[in-house]
Amino acid sequence: MSHETVVKSNEHYTPSYVFEALDTSFDLDVACPIDMQHITVPTTRYFNKYHDGLRTGWIGFVWMNPPFGNQKNKYEWIYKFVRHGNGVALMPDRTSAPWWQYFANNVDAILFVKGKIKFVQPNGEIAKSPTTGTTLFAIGSKGIKALENAEKNGLGKMYRSK
Repeated sequence: MSHETVVKSNEHYTPSYVFEALDTSFDLDVACPIDMQHITVPTTRYFNKYHDGLRTGWIGFVWMNPPFGNQKNKYEWIYKFVRHGNGVALMPDRTSAPWWQYFANNVDAILFVKGKIKFVQPNGEIAKSPTTGTTLFAIGSKGIKALENAEKNGLGKMYRSK
């Protein structure tokens, strides 16, 4: 894969240390890339763009790191996550954005990640530091427990939102 392809890629994979801090496993990754070479999500079920995680039913405890680009698309992922009601979602820290406010008001717990996550690029290299931080949102008892684990393991500070 050329450097130009990597720079233009919209895919950024969550590094393994995030999952180590969460200390849990998931039933489904709802927005997985097609090339899974550098994927570390602790699950055996994945939806990629061919499964269309927005249109396919979710089951169990889900991990969601959706595409961040399109605002309308972002809302669709958030609404589906909230309706599903069982999982952990990773989103940028944009606390003043209406979508962030909606999300924060409709989940059980929030974890503000300490520092900025350096995501893994499709070629396996670690990306430069992003411009914003990251928030983890959780719904359900297993999600709350995962964020408690992450806080205990030094990933950030957790707040209950309900």
